[in-house]
Amino acid sequence: MEPTAPRMLDFHVHSFASDGALGPAEIFRRARVAGIDVVGISDHADFSNAVRLVQENLQAASRERRLHGGVIAFAGIELTHVRPAHIPHLAQTARHAGAEYVIVHGETVVEPVEPGTNRSAIEAHCDILAHPGLISAEDAALAAQNGVLLEISSKDGHSLSNGHVASVARETGASLVFGSDTHLPGHLKDRDAAARVLQAAGLDAAEVEKAFSNALDLFRRLFDQFVRKDVDNGEK
Repeated sequence: MEPTAPRMLDFHVHSFASDGALGPAEIFRRARVAGIDVVGISDHADFSNAVRLVQENLQAASRERRLHGGVIAFAGIELTHVRPAHIPHLAQTARHAGAEYVIVHGETVVEPVEPGTNRSAIEAHCDILAHPGLISAEDAALAAQNGVLLEISSKDGHSLSNGHVASVARETGASLVFGSDTHLPGHLKDRDAAARVLQAAGLDAAEVEKAFSNALDLFRRLFDQFVRKDVDNGEK
């Protein structure tokens, strides 16, 4: 089975298992109606809840993607305000628990995230560094080297540094990805709305398409690793 190329993908969505307003089932339905073909739940986590959240959301995501007419769902995690020294261990713990991708809550300009979080996340090879704030050129260059996607966020507050992130990514060759950081129903963005956020960050048309393509590349890797085996096992 080969997946149809999705038009819109969003890997940064929160459920009420952390601080979102919706359960996974409603997220999937609202995403489908909003024209989002691929959605990942990445609830906020530290050592106290990461394994539980991964296991709960993995059950919801795997059931959703086995049905026709829904979205292709994935279960991730967002390591949030974790001390930089602990990020590599927790990222590994989450992956061992079944996390299909790992986001790290970056050094946003509107929260007191500990300095060094961006670098630790990149060194730990997280999949996405969310809202990395005033990320340095050195860290962005390392992200490019390690294949870590830097997020352009549509979330209020976190989006204040989008222009800086876009500029540094262009300078260093780091790859960008859109993330809604959805907590409420109105936060979900279709492709046109996401494109406007990317354009507002200073990306030209080709760079906007590249950000969507980067999300598609992540999807294809996750599909091959986690969804195709369900098909091969006759579970879909």
